[in-house]
Amino acid sequence: MYRILFVCHGNICRSPMAEFVMKDLVAKAGLSGQFYIDSAATSREELGNPMYPPARRELAHHGVPCTSRKARQITREDLDRFDRIYYMDRRNSIYLYRMFPEATNFRPFLPYDVADPWYSGDFTQTWIDIEQGCKNILDHFTKEYDYDK
Repeated sequence: MYRILFVCHGNICRSPMAEFVMKDLVAKAGLSGQFYIDSAATSREELGNPMYPPARRELAHHGVPCTSRKARQITREDLDRFDRIYYMDRRNSIYLYRMFPEATNFRPFLPYDVADPWYSGDFTQTWIDIEQGCKNILDHFTKEYDYDK
């Protein structure tokens, strides 16, 4: 089983959107049993809060199911529990490496920052970026582990 964690600042917009998009793509590919997918925050600001309603609406608009969840902060245990930890922007990477300088499993979600819709209000662009990033990740893993055969 491959374990993936998505991380953003508050864990109420980008990282849970990526979590549910990735779960949906994996399910549609018939690979749900091969992946464990979760999300977390670098900050403590939104701990315990549900996914931001506009983020949920954007997922629903694209037919991506999501369950009830509460924001959580990344922990040291996550470093061992997850094979890859994808961060949404450079600011998140700075926070992550300050928190866990020994980590070797952090990766950028995309080669550019995924704009934070909490500030921009542009959930459509965030959707486009997240869908592309998740497709890239799934494509990488299906080729690396030869799931297509």
